[in-house]
Amino acid sequence: MQNSISENAPVVCVGELLIDFFCGNINSNLIEGRQFLKSAGGAPANVCATIAKLGGAASFSGKVGRDPFGYFLEETLNSLNVDTSMLAWDEKITTTLAFVSLQENGERDFIFHRGADALMTMDDIDLNKINKAKILHFGSATAMLTSPFRETYLSLMSSAREEGKFISFDPNYRRDLWKGRLVDFISIAKKAIALSDFVKVSDEELEIITGIKNHELGVDTLHKLGAKIVAITLGKRGTFISNGIKKELVRSISIKSIDSTGAGDAFVGATLFKLANTQNIKSIENDFEELLNIIKFANRVGALVCTKIGAIEALPNIEEIEITSL
Repeated sequence: MQNSISENAPVVCVGELLIDFFCGNINSNLIEGRQFLKSAGGAPANVCATIAKLGGAASFSGKVGRDPFGYFLEETLNSLNVDTSMLAWDEKITTTLAFVSLQENGERDFIFHRGADALMTMDDIDLNKINKAKILHFGSATAMLTSPFRETYLSLMSSAREEGKFISFDPNYRRDLWKGRLVDFISIAKKAIALSDFVKVSDEELEIITGIKNHELGVDTLHKLGAKIVAITLGKRGTFISNGIKKELVRSISIKSIDSTGAGDAFVGATLFKLANTQNIKSIENDFEELLNIIKFANRVGALVCTKIGAIEALPNIEEIEITSL
């Protein structure tokens, strides 16, 4: 049963909702691994779950198959108090699956089996609820791959921009998904960045999209494209943040990383949670000190996710985060 938390959720996350099958044989590749644990995943769904786990209001808009995996994903988001009333169902195509193997250093590799999320169209979007949102987040490993979802994604971003919505974007680049199509990824990512207020990239994504390795020069390029706030996540080193006027490296907390899956999504979710609770969200673009406070909070959330296996299952609550800040 779909969960409707609010007619006016401050944050709506658009993108894929899928099943992650984590290999239980640590430090084994997908050839050697034999035991797999089913877990809810999908970058924008992880962002949504983070906001809800922190006590915020968030709605998810995406598409799953009407199969046991789709029902499991709906139940998972419902259990976290995520609004799933915008979840669309495909009667013929199965839910998207990903198989993930974990390494001792916390890194992972994975394989996608694309399913229902690829078929998301504007007919699957509840524009009434979209129009009531304070923030729209677009952060998907798969949405930009093919149409109709790619066309839906960019069309929705464009219309939201025209409506003056605060737009968040995370390109979520995955090398295996874009083999032989890197030029397409760069072109589509730049279009999305030009429509966004907040852009989160990894240092790898920064170099791919801009062709520049230097963080200061790279963020300048993203600002020129149209991004108002840019965050470069640097793993254990922290986050390089820029509002186009000031730039600073915000250090993260020290942890022992077990699994980095979902850490970037948790960082984005924590950032949007704080922004959604800001009375005048646009003012943060010029209030660098407040922006630094938000990023410090988001860094802690992202780091804590790395201390457990899984994405949604590893999300900390507000009490755990407050303890780390003492």
